[in-house]
Amino acid sequence: MTTHASRPTLYASRHAVSAGHHLAAAAGFAVLEAGGNAVDAGCCAGIALAVLHPDEVNFAGVAPIMIRSAAGAVTTIDGLGHWPSGLPADLFEREHGGTMPEGVLRTVVPAAPDAWIGALRDFGTMSFAELAAPAIRFARDGVAVFEELARHLAARRDAYARWPSSAAIFLPGGRPPAVGERFVQADLAATLQHMTDEEASAAPGGRVAGLEAARAAFYEGDIAARIVAFHAEQGGYLTREDLASFRCRREPPVRVRWRDLEVVTAGPWCQGPVLAQALRTLEHAGFDRLRRDEADYVHLVLEVLKGAFADRERRYGDPRFVDVGLDELLSDAHVAARAGAIDPARAADPRAPGAPAAGPEPLARARDTSYVCVVDRWGNAFSAVPSDDSSTAPVVPGTGLVPSTRGSQSRPDPRHPSGVAPGKRPRLTPNPVMAVRDDGSLMVLGCPGGDMQVQAVLQVLLNVMHFGMDVQEAIEAPRFSTWSFPSSFAPYEHLRGRVAIEDRFGDELPAELQRRGHDVRRWPAFTRDAAAVEAILADASTGFLRAGADPRQPAYAIAI
Repeated sequence: MTTHASRPTLYASRHAVSAGHHLAAAAGFAVLEAGGNAVDAGCCAGIALAVLHPDEVNFAGVAPIMIRSAAGAVTTIDGLGHWPSGLPADLFEREHGGTMPEGVLRTVVPAAPDAWIGALRDFGTMSFAELAAPAIRFARDGVAVFEELARHLAARRDAYARWPSSAAIFLPGGRPPAVGERFVQADLAATLQHMTDEEASAAPGGRVAGLEAARAAFYEGDIAARIVAFHAEQGGYLTREDLASFRCRREPPVRVRWRDLEVVTAGPWCQGPVLAQALRTLEHAGFDRLRRDEADYVHLVLEVLKGAFADRERRYGDPRFVDVGLDELLSDAHVAARAGAIDPARAADPRAPGAPAAGPEPLARARDTSYVCVVDRWGNAFSAVPSDDSSTAPVVPGTGLVPSTRGSQSRPDPRHPSGVAPGKRPRLTPNPVMAVRDDGSLMVLGCPGGDMQVQAVLQVLLNVMHFGMDVQEAIEAPRFSTWSFPSSFAPYEHLRGRVAIEDRFGDELPAELQRRGHDVRRWPAFTRDAAAVEAILADASTGFLRAGADPRQPAYAIAI
């Protein structure tokens, strides 16, 4: 099957940024042009995404970050909060029937502000005020509602209407805003402005003192006081001490060899290592002679992913609380066993006998997550996956913030590897990725999409590094997915045998997958359900940067 991209890959020799909204990409690019580095630009774009994708990203949410210096050192910042220290581990089983209710009880400590400011403090060159300025402007003056935002706000109308503080922002005039209308977030603008004002007051002490003052405004000052007071009113457990004592964690990345690449993911506090395991299992299974549009290839990738996701389900969790055994999961013996268990003619975990072979998805999910990547003129690289839905818990009045609802990715049962515990991090879906070739080429990529994230990144990476596609062509190529594993999100449903595939594959492939036992559902072309990958490839052989962005959301790349 021939794939023709609707946009060109952007070639550049200086710097590039790709982000989930064109205004975020433009803001990051302006920072690069002003002399900022990849971290400055990435943080600027990431903070802007909290305004531009208010349904999918919250400034008080999560923001896992991966930074690679020009010298090759890689740092991961988890950008992920933990459960409040006073939360009873058995709360959800004892009082909520083993479910994770929407509202403030699913709140973990907001991590994104500390992640952005910590990255700027240690790896950036600019001030918080300089990099938050575009976000403040977008929030204060308003931005045009785009189609995907309008659709999501309309779909979650009843959810936003539950809380007056949320309805006031997301249902202005009592209804979801329409495409092209101006969407204003005045309280969020004021929150960000307060942080910049606090930074300015400490500026005589130097850049680092200013950044720490901006951070303290959120975690120790008036913003923290408002968050904690409101959550106490709502029956939440977040305290001033939880906020004041919080700092994001920096842990070694996971590195695996795949052919002539070193693939770098974050640790098993997120789902990142699923990508590493899937690549290694595919190599053991062998796929060199397969075409990307034929059933043998698609079936193999689906079955490999099922095995990796099964290991995620039974092993992954916060490594401070759980012995994940990642070395074993990535070992030759384990991936060989996983590869050897694949039946090339039959799907594992097939749909139940008599189950319908077609039909709609059972749940209309809340959407969350966006993405930004940057490579600068010096060779520094930045990858971040800011996130958090705004419809499953209330806005803190007067702040424009929904403190992180990522507790939805913990299991209510504390005995589960990703189960609830005071001070424990949920098992996160957002995961930054990089891949470094032996010749020095570097690919930075990622996407929103929950459990689809690893699947989409895997397919784009293979499209470029195995099938030889250019970046934009690889991004726009049709995608497929398995859902035959317990979801990462409450209520954690397991859709046995479920496969979704974009319509552009035609009819023959879905029919053959169905014959092999997969429960195939058809996605429309370029659906956002198939995730939205942004990527930059720094090609050492030519010296050019190649950047692309996914038309499945209003994402754009800018490069020069």
